[in-house]
Amino acid sequence: MINIKTRYEIEQMKTAGRIVFEVLELLKEKVEPGITTKELDRIATNYIIKCGAFPSFKGVKGSHRAKPFPAAICTSINDEVIHGIPGNRVLKEGDIISIDVGALYNGYHGDAARTYPVGKCSEEALRLIEVTQNSFFEGIKKAYTGNRIIDISGNIQDYVEKNGFSVVREFTGHGIGKELHEGPEIPNYRSRIPGPRLVSGMSLAIEPMVNAGMSNIRMASDHWTVLTADGKFSAHYENTVIITDNEPILTTLYK
Repeated sequence: MINIKTRYEIEQMKTAGRIVFEVLELLKEKVEPGITTKELDRIATNYIIKCGAFPSFKGVKGSHRAKPFPAAICTSINDEVIHGIPGNRVLKEGDIISIDVGALYNGYHGDAARTYPVGKCSEEALRLIEVTQNSFFEGIKKAYTGNRIIDISGNIQDYVEKNGFSVVREFTGHGIGKELHEGPEIPNYRSRIPGPRLVSGMSLAIEPMVNAGMSNIRMASDHWTVLTADGKFSAHYENTVIITDNEPILTTLYK
């Protein structure tokens, strides 16, 4: 179901989004060789709660074989695409880490992700991060009323593939609001279904997941962490986007 947001709801989502943005900015400064993903999660949890919000991801149910998600953030390293669980793993020079953050404020969610280099990374890893981020902005060039979801998806796919990378197909972006995951689904490629037309008040979590190698993925034994099938690096970039009659609002990105 697609829920069109009122002005009041959009204001709550802006606040939730700003909290998510601030968490990501804080974590960006903490990502360095030697820190554990558990410590990053602790920092994020404390900040979200300090802001009067609740970590959106904590306790979320996955597949029937997975335990509820135990942390405030997803920390996906190198060949981990999404949903990496924070723990005792220590970041090393040359790693890349995708951090996905959600915050629930006054009943409304914000959701965003970034991929950061750890210390000095290879040129190819840095290019993967850059292309993934840029593909998001290519996508939102089509995030205007009257267009369809497929217009966003197609722009993302074209940009990624033009740069020699591939988009993950098994996981998509999504609507967001009172629920962390609402309709519609937002693929990062042209699916056979064009999707609904965009109207003012739609709220979308648009999130390219881009692999350095082939698009195929596999599931880890924890039934949460998604990895590239070929072991090559993957990057993730996401923002919560509100469709308006004019420019789209990015609730999780501030200058």
